[in-house]
Amino acid sequence: MLESLLVPTAIVALAEIGDKTQLLALILAARFRKPWPIIAGIIAATLANHAAAGAVGAWVSSFFSETVLHWILAASFAATALWTLVPDKMDDDENSAARRFGPFVTTLIAFFLAEIGDKTQVATVMLAAQYPHLIMVILGTTLGMLIANVPVVLAGNFAAEKLPLTLIRRLAAAAFFVLAIVAVYSAMKASGWVG
Repeated sequence: MLESLLVPTAIVALAEIGDKTQLLALILAARFRKPWPIIAGIIAATLANHAAAGAVGAWVSSFFSETVLHWILAASFAATALWTLVPDKMDDDENSAARRFGPFVTTLIAFFLAEIGDKTQVATVMLAAQYPHLIMVILGTTLGMLIANVPVVLAGNFAAEKLPLTLIRRLAAAAFFVLAIVAVYSAMKASGWVG
């Protein structure tokens, strides 16, 4: 059960470094200078988004045999590893109405929308399909988002400018590749190819 929490936490925390939602956190912190409503918005948006993604992952896993699911997960983790190596850029359009709604509502809406189809949402779907404790996966991915984004909100631009983003992206990609290898091994074991 603890693995269902810790692995998603580590994977998402690494994958989130340099992600567009982290850039969004920087923009919101600079614009509003009110960290606690922004952090509350991040928590609410991430819980909602990752709960939906986790539910999809758990649901999808019920349609496939254990072997097929492991092969799908291996391919998905490998693709996400490659995707993680591509730096994200922030769209200015996402923040055009920010002042009108205030820091909490702006963060809630912007983070929820920014996470749709994002690599951390896709990772949540895959992790929920892989681990049996859905609530722990959702808590883990949310905790990973907070580990990556709260320091940025609190420290503003200073923290993000000092981080070795390329190295961190490579570490996150490596973590996804390790999960892909574990999934391949699990698929081979489930099909009886390895003992």
